[in-house]
Amino acid sequence: MQPYLFPYLGYFQLIKAVDMFVIYDDVQYIKRGWINRNHIFSQNGKQRITLQVLGGSLNSLINQVKVGSNGEKLLKTLQHNYSKSPYFKDIFPLLERILLQKEKNLVHFLDYALKQTCEYLNVHPKWYFSSSLTKDNTLQGQDKILSICKTLGVNEYINLPGGRGLYNHEKFHQKDLRLSFIQPRAVEYQQFNTSFIPNLSIIDVMMFNSQKQCGRFLKEYDVN
Repeated sequence: MQPYLFPYLGYFQLIKAVDMFVIYDDVQYIKRGWINRNHIFSQNGKQRITLQVLGGSLNSLINQVKVGSNGEKLLKTLQHNYSKSPYFKDIFPLLERILLQKEKNLVHFLDYALKQTCEYLNVHPKWYFSSSLTKDNTLQGQDKILSICKTLGVNEYINLPGGRGLYNHEKFHQKDLRLSFIQPRAVEYQQFNTSFIPNLSIIDVMMFNSQKQCGRFLKEYDVN
């Protein structure tokens, strides 16, 4: 998976479901995509947050992009929106460590954020960067994924539902690989006294739920 800024619960359910997780960092950076953006709760509905990036052009790989300097501003936004949430005191120090880190490479910045979040959620698969794996880097798309699977010696590749249109079961079968997709189940919890807003950043899940309840939510998925 490409690294994302505090992705939604389903992303971490995927990490929970696998033995090996690969940060897909040597692919094209998508400008105005979701690598450095997400949605959080606000009293007026969902609110977008954006991590400032530098050098994110159409010709850049994700691991060539740099992080800007709006970490403190993002923290103030998160504090404003979540300071009265039940688990704010537990989660805000985690967000401070992540957003105030000195790392300026986007991939390593997001990698740290994902690992710190996984540590809190007690999720610990083997962890790799695709750029560090021996593979045919002239390949693209599905063929590049198949090459990564071969390098790691796996027998099953699991992706999120959005990958259904990208990958072909027969192609994987020809390589003696099973292609599966995780399907998150609907999860709902109390967000102050407002109507529930689904599929927000993992920040929202952690702010409103205990560590134990977050662990239960991580199991709310099917694989097929």
